[in-house]
Amino acid sequence: MTIRALLFDFDGLILDTETASRAGWEWLYREHGHELPEEKWALIVGTTGVWSPMDHLEELVGEPLEREALNERRYVRELSLIEAEELRPGISDYLAAADRHGLKRAIVSSSSRRWIDMHLARLERSVGWDAILTADGDHSRAKPSPTMYLEALDVLDVHADEAVVFEDSPNGVRAAKAAGIFTVAIPNAVTRDYGLEEADVVVQSLAELPPDELLARFS
Repeated sequence: MTIRALLFDFDGLILDTETASRAGWEWLYREHGHELPEEKWALIVGTTGVWSPMDHLEELVGEPLEREALNERRYVRELSLIEAEELRPGISDYLAAADRHGLKRAIVSSSSRRWIDMHLARLERSVGWDAILTADGDHSRAKPSPTMYLEALDVLDVHADEAVVFEDSPNGVRAAKAAGIFTVAIPNAVTRDYGLEEADVVVQSLAELPPDELLARFS
């Protein structure tokens, strides 16, 4: 079978939002005299509803926090860091290759559609996607469930062996593999120590694996 579709995660894969997100929570924890537990943070990368850093921080502090105000401050700090980020290396090459070869392309993310649309607009990358599937707060749809990847195959009208997934987290890799799709893992600064060996291919940067080289594997 030849490849007909490329499926991309968003956070930490297309755009490194993961480093900024963790930095925002680390800042908030330190403001209250505590450290963000790395082993707990690893659980929520690429998914939702597994663990609440705000609940945990409130337990550590021992009294109710002004959650809305604190979240707003953290969010502003996080966005200021993300706005300095551009597409991760190699992503633009793969988007161009999809156009060149007539491949369908989609984003499959545990985040919200609003979040993704906001960043795609800033990057001037809103056009060209055949589908964008998001969890939008529905924990049952979030990775590592294969639900959204299976939906993407259906929406794009391709079989699992006609697609390639690009992921950066263990939760994302497990979702893609559970859907039966060939998976390339590209860790970022946050996920590089999490272990992505369940993927079919692991590269430190997508720039190390030119798109035509990857596609040639399936010819």
